[in-house]
Amino acid sequence: MTYTITVQPSGRSFDAETGETMLAAGIRQGIGLPYGCKDGACGSCKCKKLSGSVTHGPHQDKALSAQEEADGYVLTCCGTPTSDVMLESRQVTHAGAFPIKKMPARVALLEKLSPDVMRIKLQLPANDIIQYHAGQYVEFILRDGARRSYSMANAPHTLIESGTPMVDLHVRHMPGGKFTDHVFSAMREKEILRIEGPYGSFHLRDDSPKPMVLLASGTGFAPIKAIIEHMRFMGITREAVLYWGGRRPHDLYLNDWVLARCAEMPHLKYVPVISDALPEDGWHGRTGFVHQAVLQDLPDLSGHQVYACGAPIVVDSARKDYVEKAGLPSEEFYADAFTSEADKLAG
Repeated sequence: MTYTITVQPSGRSFDAETGETMLAAGIRQGIGLPYGCKDGACGSCKCKKLSGSVTHGPHQDKALSAQEEADGYVLTCCGTPTSDVMLESRQVTHAGAFPIKKMPARVALLEKLSPDVMRIKLQLPANDIIQYHAGQYVEFILRDGARRSYSMANAPHTLIESGTPMVDLHVRHMPGGKFTDHVFSAMREKEILRIEGPYGSFHLRDDSPKPMVLLASGTGFAPIKAIIEHMRFMGITREAVLYWGGRRPHDLYLNDWVLARCAEMPHLKYVPVISDALPEDGWHGRTGFVHQAVLQDLPDLSGHQVYACGAPIVVDSARKDYVEKAGLPSEEFYADAFTSEADKLAG
């Protein structure tokens, strides 16, 4: 049996099969709904149900609380329709323009950017080049079928600069992690991996003149880096300020790269923020929590767009505080929370 899912205010519709989540059905049919983790952990796909009935699979309370569900909100990533459904959602209509592909990828380079961050440069097939928006991610498909998601850290135009399609990923070591333990111990150049993508609705909205806050924590900088490269390549001169936070200075693992871009892009500013510097670090810059540094500098965000990526606690806190305290329109907060497997399994 199939059910019709209609998305307002666009009026676009698509069909979902029995037992199929609304997000999976939308992706399959090229309807670009907002989403992030696809696992009921981040809440990026949350939207209002205007009519119809939906049954939810496992998800975290912070992604969708019982009160929100009672108020008619649903998570499309784990919500399956049991009737025709009408949703209210900001739709990323052009994200579905790029087909999702599975492909082999060869490890071309492994480079430690910090003690716990590895840059993986992947060589992709030249005869079937992946297309993506700066900010999107790919999933590694492991041998047991498990998946791990990582954002492309280079803008799409850089894919063929070397003559061979290459994407960069920034992988943080999570001790005990099935994939990252392998990356930091046994992975070697020329190893063949399997990936699928592009996924995600986190990308720059080029049609807005609003000034931007780019908020990154840790390796949440990877998709922000791709967005900055895209802005430079496209000649986008909107005012933008990057706030990049880490526990210690080495967590800002491409600090010099950012400074070089700021020298080339006068409309781009940079505020590094460290939360747990040690005396031996010799840190004399901003301290504290990175999302709060934004509020200290920009108490009124009513005329801004915010692009936030990194640890869920940073993204969630920023979303709440910027809307409630600084007047940011909720629809101008774009986010990709980096949910680990531990995050997804947390209650």
